[in-house]
Amino acid sequence: MRHPRRAIRAGSYNLWVLSILISFAVSLAVTLLVIRSVKKHARFSLDNDLSGPQKFHARAVPRVGGIGIVVGLLGAMGVLWFVQNDVARVGLVLLACGLPAFGAGVIEDLTKRVSPRWRLLATMLSAALTMALLGAIITRTDIPGLDWVASFTVGGAALTLLAVAGIANSVNIIDGFNGLASMCVMIILGAIAYVAFQVGDPLVGTLALAGIGAVLGFFVWNFPGGLIFLGDGGAYFLGFYVAEVSILLLVRNPEVSPLFPLLACIYPVFETLFSIYRRRFLRATPPHMPDGIHLHSLVYRRVMRWAVGDKSAKALTRRNSMTSPVLWALCMASIMPALLFWGNSGAIAVFLLLFGLVYVVLYWRIVRFRSPRLLRILGSRPVPLDAGDNRGT
Repeated sequence: MRHPRRAIRAGSYNLWVLSILISFAVSLAVTLLVIRSVKKHARFSLDNDLSGPQKFHARAVPRVGGIGIVVGLLGAMGVLWFVQNDVARVGLVLLACGLPAFGAGVIEDLTKRVSPRWRLLATMLSAALTMALLGAIITRTDIPGLDWVASFTVGGAALTLLAVAGIANSVNIIDGFNGLASMCVMIILGAIAYVAFQVGDPLVGTLALAGIGAVLGFFVWNFPGGLIFLGDGGAYFLGFYVAEVSILLLVRNPEVSPLFPLLACIYPVFETLFSIYRRRFLRATPPHMPDGIHLHSLVYRRVMRWAVGDKSAKALTRRNSMTSPVLWALCMASIMPALLFWGNSGAIAVFLLLFGLVYVVLYWRIVRFRSPRLLRILGSRPVPLDAGDNRGT
């Protein structure tokens, strides 16, 4: 007689492959349609602001890439409805709950009139809907003090709202270069899918893989040429999606450490926390004010120096795209121990502290123009891009 968990894994394989293929194909096609029809919606969708502190592209580009991702997920859930109805039902409810976060971001992309506060409140509304409809609420943290707070319904709900809004905001913060945020999200969802596979949870695994497929369909057009951006709609929605799939994994599988999602997401989360500290205490500026000295901005300006002085669209595109892999490696540095110790909160806590130490040391070394030797080598010479990547970012 087969072990029941192995039976679940075997029965889920085709479902997982189907989910990632459908979401990828739909997202790929819809994103291409948005790019090819840019003249019809350029007045609303193009990012014409090239002078902001976090702007590193040469030409105006549509910033509504989240549309293809959401439609890709919707397409995958639509097909799965006829194959695995229970998984599709949860997926569709999750997408419906994410509409406030996605909608507020898209409205900001189109009008530039939605403040960060309202976007965060919309994301919290999405989190509240998910709590009510799917029971996605944090009930344990393995952190002294917070565990006591999470033991109460009100406390758990408050932690959930803050966690979901925080992760959504953190994904938006790292969305500065071609492929940076989208690849990090795919890496994180891959880690969630792996753990879901280990504990025999096809529902969470399918949601994670469908998310990977949808983001990959966008990534093809975003990296390295930068033909379309995530925008606030895409970034906030993906942060919401990652957070909620993580919470569902914890709710459904008590053997998974509640610190596992934190370690998996620690790069964007720590970037956000460090930025708040840096702005509030070191620069005495409001934490929500944008600036150009995030870690990814410093890598671009002080590590990728081979193109300094060259303002051509081709050089700026190459320099932009070469910045992202450095941060992908930093993201992977936390993912590897998360995969190895997904059930061990003590070990994960140690790696959380180590990541924070590595991040701070790396940041201050780059600030002082003392980048590690490996980064100096990577930043000393360009890597050729494919033909046609000279259209700017």
